[in-house]
Amino acid sequence: MRDTEIHLGEPPVVANIGVGVHGVASRTDVFRLPELWQLHLYQYEAELTVDGTVHALRPGRISLVPPGTTVHYRYRGRSQHLYAHLRITTAGPSRTLPVVQDAGHELPWLTGQFLRAIAAAPGAPERTRAEIWTVLWRITDLAPAVGRRGPHPAVTSAIAHIEAHLAAPLTVPGVARVAGVSHNHLTRLFRQETGGTVVAWIRRRRMERAGHLLRASTLSIPAVAASVGIPDLQAFNKACRRELGASPRALRSTFPDGVPAASDGVPAAPDGTRGVRS
Repeated sequence: MRDTEIHLGEPPVVANIGVGVHGVASRTDVFRLPELWQLHLYQYEAELTVDGTVHALRPGRISLVPPGTTVHYRYRGRSQHLYAHLRITTAGPSRTLPVVQDAGHELPWLTGQFLRAIAAAPGAPERTRAEIWTVLWRITDLAPAVGRRGPHPAVTSAIAHIEAHLAAPLTVPGVARVAGVSHNHLTRLFRQETGGTVVAWIRRRRMERAGHLLRASTLSIPAVAASVGIPDLQAFNKACRRELGASPRALRSTFPDGVPAASDGVPAAPDGTRGVRS
């Protein structure tokens, strides 16, 4: 077995976690965990056979073996690794990754995260669960697995830049420069990955954030507009009507706790109502 599929829509249940020491009483181990995944971060050289496929282990390699899989270890002496035995649900889309891969430059981070998870286990199992979930997400990005199609790095960089700069002016050429590709190439990649354009993505993400802030926060409408990069209130009003189906004032009307909306910068009329200025 060279590759496996994992679902990370929910955090795993950590059945057991710790530091394993092997190769002392015997130079070989053969076993399987019928219902649990095995996550190991190695600190030694050995040979691991997973359902007949041989993998060379060395410090800095990490393995993820699915339940019911027979593993055969051949040690060279005392061998120590960090391990976690997990129950993982099938929630969320599947991801394909190698059974064994190098942690590479992520090794210090993964080691620290793993050790934090181990230290938290006796008193804060919820934190252990969260720490290991983060480890699993991180190792899915270590290296492309055979047959795995992940987002193009340029698209990932572009989306990260957009998310961090929704309040600032954004142009496709500017985003493309950050992503390290040409304007036209990013446009093609974005359509392949998302089915839409870069401009449509920016517009949608701005309106999703605006809708959230209008419904859930006490920020004034001008402040919400500025925070999503549309400081012109007339343009913001039109965008909300087009993308969210209602004006900013209608979306906000009252807060969940019944408290009227905070000042939006529009002067109140003599009867206490506010005129429309957007």
